[in-house]
Amino acid sequence: MSAPNPSAPLTHNEELKSGCPTLAGTIAPTLADPAQDHFSHDDYEFLKFHGIYQQDDRDLRKTGKKYIFMVRGRIPGGVMTARQWLAFDELSARYGNNTLRITTRQSIQFHGVVKAGLRPLVKGINDCLLSTLAACGDVNRNVMAPPTPAYTPARAEVLADCQRVAEALKPRTPAYHTIWVEGVELKLDQPGNRDFVDPLYGPGYLPRKFKTGFVIPPINDIDILTNDLGFIAIVENDRLVGYNLAVGGGMGRSHGNAQTYPRLADVLGFLPREKVVEVAKAVLTIHRDYGDRTNRKHARLKYVVAERGVDWTRAEVEKRAGFPLEPPRPFHFTTTGDLLGWHRQVDGRWFFTVYVESGRVKDTPGLRLKTALRQVAERWPDLEFRLTPNQNVILANVPESARSELDALLREHGVRTDRQTTVIRAAALSCPALPTCGLALAESERLLPTVLDRLEAIVAELGLQDQEIIVRMTGCPNGCARPYMAEIGLVGKAPGRYQLWVGGDVAGTRLNRLWKDTVKDTELEAELRALLERYARERLPGERFGDWAVRELWPQLTEPALVA
Repeated sequence: MSAPNPSAPLTHNEELKSGCPTLAGTIAPTLADPAQDHFSHDDYEFLKFHGIYQQDDRDLRKTGKKYIFMVRGRIPGGVMTARQWLAFDELSARYGNNTLRITTRQSIQFHGVVKAGLRPLVKGINDCLLSTLAACGDVNRNVMAPPTPAYTPARAEVLADCQRVAEALKPRTPAYHTIWVEGVELKLDQPGNRDFVDPLYGPGYLPRKFKTGFVIPPINDIDILTNDLGFIAIVENDRLVGYNLAVGGGMGRSHGNAQTYPRLADVLGFLPREKVVEVAKAVLTIHRDYGDRTNRKHARLKYVVAERGVDWTRAEVEKRAGFPLEPPRPFHFTTTGDLLGWHRQVDGRWFFTVYVESGRVKDTPGLRLKTALRQVAERWPDLEFRLTPNQNVILANVPESARSELDALLREHGVRTDRQTTVIRAAALSCPALPTCGLALAESERLLPTVLDRLEAIVAELGLQDQEIIVRMTGCPNGCARPYMAEIGLVGKAPGRYQLWVGGDVAGTRLNRLWKDTVKDTELEAELRALLERYARERLPGERFGDWAVRELWPQLTEPALVA
């Protein structure tokens, strides 16, 4: 792909950011105007930096737009206290649609919020010592870290580093606290506000979003290579000695534009733990200074790394961080999945991982999950609620004496505590898509259960019902549920139509490839059956679907793969 054209005009987003570095826009006066049910197009862009997406209920568009908002929390490492979980539960009932949506980046989204509920909701999040600042926008997003309190004591150190990086990369705009906590308009005539420029991001912030994660091998539950910036922990004798640095990953692409593509990060070298903040700032400022500000589809850091090369990127990181990287240390990933159910922590206490279908915490007639988790938080205020990148909830730090009572409470509300779901459902991810996401081209969360029903019926017929197959579905090509890493990826292309991608691996180290460009939702069963029948017939002993697809299907592709 060609490098950015230096003579091309800046995008409108760039003009907005540089023209209003406080990111205040006209958000405050619009909030104060009860006659307005939505914000201007320019404020739509500013709102993202505050953790808010302006949307409308697309199921109701025939009768006119009904504006609603999605609000996303910034929760480093996905760790919440029981008090914070209770606050989110109450806020979702009071100002949202009474559900909590766990994201694939260890955060929580509120859906169905109307404009009048925005400020009390965001203020409520801040009152419980969390935030929505930088949960969206052209800045560093929620920093991820391994959620499972097992395997090694080094996890606590990795979480501490995650929180240090999250704080260091946080934008400093005074507008956020003024608008959402104090409830007033930012006064630009006050000292410091008039000439505000973010000390790290500068007046233009980043060309596009920036994603950071930490991971502890051999578990790759973070999908670390899909991040712009990844820290792969190197643990020796249960001691965290430092990190391998991975740079340049990203999932987003656009249909019909071969110059956009998903990409895995390159591992550049090893750094000692005490240098993690310096390196994080170095990588972020490379994106700030070299990212394309003339074409938002080409503005991610992955394109800088792909076009300038790994050697250039490594040298630039070393120059900005002020020290040389060592050669990468050996590491190995085995899985991207969660440990569901009851397990021992490294400190002897217990944790329970609750399976949450598509991350949607809600009450239904047979499964009162939202009520169950609220009562757990009320009954055991010292527990931690840890959000996983697989959209589940871990109840951590459960003492031995409380295990049986907690188990009984969950079962009383319909939450199974053994064999919570099937192996295929446990590995599946989806994005919200319709009716709330304005980018969605097709269904995802609402359709995935039906797709899995059909898939599971097929594998049962073929004697493969105990075989894990990673399935991920999105309503558009932006890749929020990381479909390009799945063994079977379904990517929305138009209403009722999907691309079919195959060939990802269980360790999260291989991109899949496009198998069929357009498959109708009514044809998915037949298409999947044909593939699975071949898989059952041709697989080697113990061979996973994704590995079989690489061996048997990829040689059959007559056109070049869309990804390397």
